[in-house]
Amino acid sequence: MRVAINGAGVAGPTLVWWLLEHGHEPFLVEQAPGLRHGGYVIDFWGLGYDIAERMGLVPRLRELGYQVEEIRFVDEKGRRAGGFDADVFGRMTGGRFTSLRRSDLAATIFKAVDGRVETLFGNTVTDIEDLGDRLRLDLEHGAPREVDLLIGADGLHSRIRELVFGPEADVEHFLDYHVAAFELEGYRPRDELVYVSHAAPGRQVSRFSMRDDRTLLLFVFHDDYFAGSAPASDAERRAVLRASFGDVGWECPRILDGMEEAGEIYFDRVSQIRMDRWTSGRVALIGDAAACVSLLAGEGTGLAMAEAYVLAGELARSEGDHASAFRRYENRLRPFLARKQKSAEAFAASFAPRTGMGIRFRNLVTRLLRIGPVADWFIGRDLKDDIELPDY
Repeated sequence: MRVAINGAGVAGPTLVWWLLEHGHEPFLVEQAPGLRHGGYVIDFWGLGYDIAERMGLVPRLRELGYQVEEIRFVDEKGRRAGGFDADVFGRMTGGRFTSLRRSDLAATIFKAVDGRVETLFGNTVTDIEDLGDRLRLDLEHGAPREVDLLIGADGLHSRIRELVFGPEADVEHFLDYHVAAFELEGYRPRDELVYVSHAAPGRQVSRFSMRDDRTLLLFVFHDDYFAGSAPASDAERRAVLRASFGDVGWECPRILDGMEEAGEIYFDRVSQIRMDRWTSGRVALIGDAAACVSLLAGEGTGLAMAEAYVLAGELARSEGDHASAFRRYENRLRPFLARKQKSAEAFAASFAPRTGMGIRFRNLVTRLLRIGPVADWFIGRDLKDDIELPDY
């Protein structure tokens, strides 16, 4: 089948890889002029790790990744206030855990299909016409294309979802937080392989030292500190961060000053996408477009890879009956993703507790996680994916 995939992040190229394995003819459409770079660091384990291993990508991903040694919460003077040893992640996953830039994961997957698939960068689907036995796609640039299937793999703010299922506002579940991230070169101090965070009520700023003398800065803050419309430029994003974190101590003044020299600033709402169905006719959604668990859940990219794997596998089993493949895809994954979303929603507030008491309680709990069996019990539950994927 000829399959158009809108979105060349993680889910889209993963789907391409598996569709090619099963003998289909996919092509990618990506709004950005090229692969995206930078961004935030993700933890990578579970289903995504398993699928990456089947694709032969794990050695490269571990080369690009970081084996974090400690999660450390500090007070306004930089003194340790909470946190735990990160070896619990490796212990509970049998060493199948790493942390890396989301963009590095996406680039590694794309490289595995580059040269085997047509990719239309700087383009997007603008209209869809159902011709019965196929779809006619209008593109922002270039002639229309006729395809058997269209897959929306274009993230939280999916264009395909909007065209087929309606406005984002109808399916977005806002978790009351915003997130921003950027990188600085030459920032000091550096704490190698330690994820360092400082919280004030409703706000948290974190740093992580990366290779090539670069440091990732991540901001999470409650809607109490920003209720306006999404900033449209880096200048506006800087203004929002200064207004929201200007009175936060620790290293914030130095970080905000350094922000002026940063490149592109990532900024978004922390939201989930909750839908009654992920497919309609010859169109299906995968990844964040279908069931975003939120950036704070930590496993969104792995879940997106799982959705791509299952969808491609069910299409292979269906022998051309896309409707039955779509149905099995949803039936297999929907209950699992619903549980993941529920867990992620409960966890979101722990990133930036809204009161000083909440921060102190969070720090106390994380100090208890330095006790191995306690950490295994609390964290191990969230590291286990209670689903077994078929071998297609």
